[in-house]
Amino acid sequence: MAQRRVVVASASGLHARPAKLFVQAAVKAGVPVTIRAGDKAVPAKSMLGVLSLGAAQGTEVTLEADGPGAEEALDALAALLSRDLDSEEALDA
Repeated sequence: MAQRRVVVASASGLHARPAKLFVQAAVKAGVPVTIRAGDKAVPAKSMLGVLSLGAAQGTEVTLEADGPGAEEALDALAALLSRDLDSEEALDA
């Protein structure tokens, strides 16, 4: 099973827009991905699950996936989480 550890960079953590963007990317990944914060793990394609992690800025999360394309999917999702998506939203406005 492939794994990536990444620190959540968005100012609001995995809430609101950053969580939505992450979940959308997880759905498009084409492989089942799990995101873990502490002892709690949820499917990355579940908006309520991701929000329930309560991952604030600076929280280290672990992404896990298995199967063809898992490495690429985790690379893309880890890169997304390591960006401050809140800051990018302000630039887009």
